[in-house]
Amino acid sequence: MDKLEIEGGIRLKGEVSISGAKNAALPIMVASILASGESTVDRVPELVDVKTMGKLLGHLGADFRYSSGKAVIGTDRINNHVAPYELVKTMRASVLVLGPLLARRGSAKVSLPGGCAIGARPINLHLMGLKKMGAAIELDRGYVTARSDGLKGAVIYFDIPTVTGTENLLMAASLARGVTVLENAAREPEVVDLANALNSMGARISGAGESVIEIEGVDALRPLKYKIIPDRVETATFMIVAGTTGGEVLIRECRPEHNDALITKLEEAGLTIERGEDRIRVIGPDRPVARDIKTMPYPGFPTDMQAQFMALMSTAQGTSVIRETIFENRFMHVAELKRMGADIDIEGGVATVRGVPSLKGADVMATDLRASASLIVAGLAAQGKTTIHRLYHLDRGYERIEKKLEGLGASVRRMQKDA
Repeated sequence: MDKLEIEGGIRLKGEVSISGAKNAALPIMVASILASGESTVDRVPELVDVKTMGKLLGHLGADFRYSSGKAVIGTDRINNHVAPYELVKTMRASVLVLGPLLARRGSAKVSLPGGCAIGARPINLHLMGLKKMGAAIELDRGYVTARSDGLKGAVIYFDIPTVTGTENLLMAASLARGVTVLENAAREPEVVDLANALNSMGARISGAGESVIEIEGVDALRPLKYKIIPDRVETATFMIVAGTTGGEVLIRECRPEHNDALITKLEEAGLTIERGEDRIRVIGPDRPVARDIKTMPYPGFPTDMQAQFMALMSTAQGTSVIRETIFENRFMHVAELKRMGADIDIEGGVATVRGVPSLKGADVMATDLRASASLIVAGLAAQGKTTIHRLYHLDRGYERIEKKLEGLGASVRRMQKDA
């Protein structure tokens, strides 16, 4: 099992290019199930989750090939409707095969999903929507079984915005009879990217990116040829890396508008940010200023950046209050930051962070994907050596991050963990 060693206290400077968005790539790869033929998806990041999704597609009968950022998926022989526990347990996005399999084959059996242990993320809204579209749903021994003689359009209201629920129903509704309306739909850029990809296949989707999406079902879709959007979370992480080290970093191949909420908070915290069409230049202050945040569904402050922002606030001037409203267990990184000298108290879903002049390197353990990124942020700012264990979480969502950090002047080394 790998670990990451960081010698902190270095002001990072240089340029970095952003990879394709994992959270867009996975559902778009799954969308290939909806058509027969060979689909090509470009700018797919080389990540553990992408490999897992490729194995799942292969298990369903697809011919999956990946090389140099390109996934080629042949779906002529999709002959299996079961997504087993062994493949689904490590990656929540696996549940996205439910809607496409049901729409194309009329049946699907999918293990209840796993992923990071950051709180309950039930799929009841997915199942509610599929039921309204005419599917028969059963839950038994940890599996969801869905059957349909033909999905029908319906008006579906989500009690809360759900990204994977919106995506699952977008795909299912694309081949349903009639019109489906999704109300209080998720508005994330990754949802918009999936809708754009489906429309390129011949789907008729309007309103993606707004709270109401309309899908007019079609009889068939053609194979996919699509390029994934840049990863907004990776972009945001490098913005914070620049800020926490007092560095100057030019971030290329990104979409600045996807990080409006974060950019506003970072500017309030004292970072200088210059936007271009597809680039962002970030200049960090000598010491950031404490600012409060509250995580919200997009376009609000993203829960996926809460941990990294907390690491930035750990050395800020003043006290910040961080409210987590999306996932109830997303403060597991706090204990590790405190090992490095951070002054943080938690009460319910609220963390109070009193900035300290500096952090100190320590041995820490990653508890989930974004928590691992927060420990990198903290390690880069800390005095001395930080060693991050359980690095497999990081490899699920960041493509070659240590190489990109080295390109900015960081002292980062990936090592095999001692036996």
